[in-house]
Amino acid sequence: MQNSQDELVAVRWDGDAVVYLDQRRLPHDIVYERASTVEQIEAAIKTLAVRGAPAIGIFGAYGVALLRRTIADDDAFALAARRIRDARPTAVNLAWAVDRVLEAPDALDHARGIHREQVAIDAAIAQAGIDVIPKDAKILTHCNTGPIATAGGGTALGVIIAAHRDGKRPHVFVDETRPLLQGSRLTYFELKQAGVDATLQVDSAAAIAMQRKAIDLVIVGADRIARNGDTANKIGTYGLAILAAHHGIPFYVAAPRSTIDFSIATGADIPIEERAAAEVTGFGGAHAATQDARVYNPAFDVTPGHLIAGIVTEYGVSRTPYQETIPALAGRASFAALLDLQ
Repeated sequence: MQNSQDELVAVRWDGDAVVYLDQRRLPHDIVYERASTVEQIEAAIKTLAVRGAPAIGIFGAYGVALLRRTIADDDAFALAARRIRDARPTAVNLAWAVDRVLEAPDALDHARGIHREQVAIDAAIAQAGIDVIPKDAKILTHCNTGPIATAGGGTALGVIIAAHRDGKRPHVFVDETRPLLQGSRLTYFELKQAGVDATLQVDSAAAIAMQRKAIDLVIVGADRIARNGDTANKIGTYGLAILAAHHGIPFYVAAPRSTIDFSIATGADIPIEERAAAEVTGFGGAHAATQDARVYNPAFDVTPGHLIAGIVTEYGVSRTPYQETIPALAGRASFAALLDLQ
């Protein structure tokens, strides 16, 4: 199902299926697919056809709502919901959204509420983060955190786009993001769509970009944040934080409160997904390494909280000591309730 670029929608409900933008096909092909079975929903998540922690959460919420309608047996439904919940172990939004839908009296209505809530949250994150962006800032970002990653307005990329619309004229250095090139395929594409100046670079050019391109700040998204501020994000983020600290460059994280896992004390408790060796030994079906190459392919790493200058959520910018400021967010009123979205 082909659509024009003007109609990009990451995820939507379509009665007998959940429709999703196949992010693997971007930026050259705008293709929408339909998922109506647990196998199709699970595969879309695991293969990164749907990716980005908030978007995965919304997709999983709609998926569970759909299966509640199509699977009559309670035990079979519970097993199917568990498969969706466990499809991406690091990103906490998926489990959070699935659990909310499972507890709701009207699964579909609640899934729709989660989607509306994310749109409003992204807008609030963007406004909260504008102040950390100086005028004419040179910004480095890693992985993809735009509208297609959240099914809303984006998190870190949403902040950058908001700063651009506010007249701050940022220029963004975009890491290509190994191994699936989310930065070059998705982030660069979204920035150009929004009219934001951008330069694409290989991941390993981050250090020299900081040294020679006068980078003002780094801002990234998150897949899970612990109570002490330790943050899991796309592999390579931890290295960026170390480089930023060495060069005296502030390093920010932008994510909704739903990405904070208040049940874990530190990043040591965050499960790190490892992906297939083929993502490293070759690309696009072509082999680069020898067939017997041993591969370590973690999908995420964990940046210690002490390397993070601030965590931008819909409630504002939290700063150290995170052991105090992050747990305080758990007691805040529901953003959805404040906006009467539920």
